[in-house]
Amino acid sequence: MLEKKNKYVVAVVGATGAVGREMVSILDERNFPISDLVLLASERSEGERIEFRGKNLPARKLAKDSFKGVDIALFSAGSERSLKFAPVAVAAGAVVIDNSSAFRMDPQVPLVVPEINAHSLEKHAGIIANPNCSTIGLLMALKPIHDAAKVKRVVVTTFQSVSGTGKEAIDELASQTVALLNFKDIETKVYPHQIAFNCLPHIDGFLENGYTREEMKMVNETRKIMEDDTIRLTATAVRVPVFRCHAESVNIETGTKLGANEARAVLSKFPGVIVYDDPSRNLYPLQLDVSGKDEVYVGRIREDETVPNGLNIWIVSDNLRKGAALNAVQIAEHLIK
Repeated sequence: MLEKKNKYVVAVVGATGAVGREMVSILDERNFPISDLVLLASERSEGERIEFRGKNLPARKLAKDSFKGVDIALFSAGSERSLKFAPVAVAAGAVVIDNSSAFRMDPQVPLVVPEINAHSLEKHAGIIANPNCSTIGLLMALKPIHDAAKVKRVVVTTFQSVSGTGKEAIDELASQTVALLNFKDIETKVYPHQIAFNCLPHIDGFLENGYTREEMKMVNETRKIMEDDTIRLTATAVRVPVFRCHAESVNIETGTKLGANEARAVLSKFPGVIVYDDPSRNLYPLQLDVSGKDEVYVGRIREDETVPNGLNIWIVSDNLRKGAALNAVQIAEHLIK
């Protein structure tokens, strides 16, 4: 368990990546009580500097002796490094909050969205998992609806930005766009097909059931976080040529009737959710507008006229903030309380 202190030594693993940099920025923005910030990265990024509270801190090479004296370690360096180094950090006395998929479905590891299941933090044994970015955005909207009318079935299609893949994907979209607008040949390295001016119905590897790992993550993580195995969910995950923010089109069937206006009311009261929904004025959440925002935005709220108890909603959230870095920092904030 985390020892109560006035200030904490915090490590960010994968500090030079897109999510790692966002973690550092959010720790600063939210004035997290830090006595020392340790930036850890791969050998390739060693020495790269990141600004934090007026100082340019160098990234150190991640190693097994990196966690001496660390109280909280925020990991965003991929499953392979998490599996290797998270237990090392715990053995050194740190509490790990891991952004990869390495531990999410481990029954001994809490999978946490603080607004939904902060109570599960009491059961942690040193490692806490941060959910998938699309799962977080979805469940921030599903939870109040579930509490009001019992969610039975969900059909979700995601429209996920390239920043969910990382900096290389951001660079690939930018370079392909520039090349195409200048009538030049493009290079495709990160994705199996051109991403500029294109949509790819393919995120992560395909499984034997025809779904991708990304899609099945949403299925399994939803049931674990909501603590309800009866929720039926099917997903299609699509990568779109957008730099930042994920959007989701969601069809929900509930156990009891919840009208559109009732849904707006329960959603607007839920912490971290903003209802932005006035089609008469063309107001609905856009990925461009939600970029950099902490809240999950919900709009296009309407009843599904094909079933007795159905809703359609549109969700947009910043995948680097609430979908990753912010959620991890919020978990850390709960721990120090």
